[in-house]
Amino acid sequence: MIRDALLACGVAMSYAVRLTIPGLPVGYSELCLTLWILLSIGRVLAGGRLEVTPALAQLARFWLLLTLALSVGAITGYLTTVLVFDPLIHDTIAYLLLVFITCLTAAEPDAGRHLRRTAWWIIAFANAGFVVQLGLGWGWIHQSGVDPWYWDRFSGWSDNPNQLALYCALFGPLALHLATTTSNPWGRYFGLCSLVLTFFVGRLTKSDTYLYTTILTCLILLGLRVRAWLTAAGGKVSLSRQLALLFTVGFLPLAISMTPYALSEVASAEDFAKSLTKDKGGQATAETAELRLYLWDEALDKGERSGSLGLGPGPHLDRPPVVNQQFLPRPFEAHSTILDLYTQGGLISVLALVWMLASAALCAWRAKQDALLALVVSIAVFSVPHLIIRHPIVWFSLTICLVAGTPRAIPATVRQRRY
Repeated sequence: MIRDALLACGVAMSYAVRLTIPGLPVGYSELCLTLWILLSIGRVLAGGRLEVTPALAQLARFWLLLTLALSVGAITGYLTTVLVFDPLIHDTIAYLLLVFITCLTAAEPDAGRHLRRTAWWIIAFANAGFVVQLGLGWGWIHQSGVDPWYWDRFSGWSDNPNQLALYCALFGPLALHLATTTSNPWGRYFGLCSLVLTFFVGRLTKSDTYLYTTILTCLILLGLRVRAWLTAAGGKVSLSRQLALLFTVGFLPLAISMTPYALSEVASAEDFAKSLTKDKGGQATAETAELRLYLWDEALDKGERSGSLGLGPGPHLDRPPVVNQQFLPRPFEAHSTILDLYTQGGLISVLALVWMLASAALCAWRAKQDALLALVVSIAVFSVPHLIIRHPIVWFSLTICLVAGTPRAIPATVRQRRY
């Protein structure tokens, strides 16, 4: 129970980089995750049991591939360019921390139960943190050295609003998964109520990516629930299911026939869409898009010049012509998970990440857990315009999907044949 709570605190509060411990070079999240790793290793050294699960094997293969790609990239970067060692060491430590977290959680006896209990703790810590941060944002609570607003965008304890938006985008599907799979009515109520608070905080960040991610995951969840409802009765056919099936089949020609009428409303629909984005689709949105396109072009150029081998962990881009306060001094990151991995570990690391996301989605599909599948979709969408691979919540989410869709442990006879 204590280890689950420590892991949950570390994962849930990883975005709270401005919530530091006085006198220590680490924050509460790093401290909790380090303590959890030490306790987990101590349990093993004291005779605790580990299980070789398919999820563990899959995670181990991914991390071995990524380590190989980053090592080759680091050698290439050392031979062809000037490396900045501080971010290189920072990224290496972050990846090492994630290796321990994912592999140790997947190797826990009864990993599914532990992950589920940890997920409940994560939602509890997340909601408590949101309440405190909203109090700071509205002036009800005061904390020295913390300004919860980035201009008109809410950032709370995070370094920038996009970090907080990422966690809101993943807390939502995770809470929905817990609420829809529990038999406890109070747990279901708590999970559904947390969705409201999470969505409210996410919209305060004014993150366009959060808005697009939420809309897409809601549409996917709706489609999955309709599919599940249509197939729930097995061989029985009812009038309501026949009507729903008829509407589904006729939706495409109906949509085509409505196209002339829809085109006449394009202008108003476009205005409505812009009203939902930050700055209502104005200068701020245009500047962000321009900056991202510049960084992505530079990342592709850097990756190609390295022979698609990468340049090792850490950022490798030059200072963009438009200096924005949310970005750190040189070197810069591409702010895209795929492109940042391309500059770090080349094509191998990108393919490894795509394989991991596809595996997690397939596991969630096999387990018939619609909310977990939406969780993977949220990760995939958010990874396009943001670098999210170093965030523990991302890897906790992928691990819970892998464990949910695979058997508990590899049989001993199979292990002997494989290993």
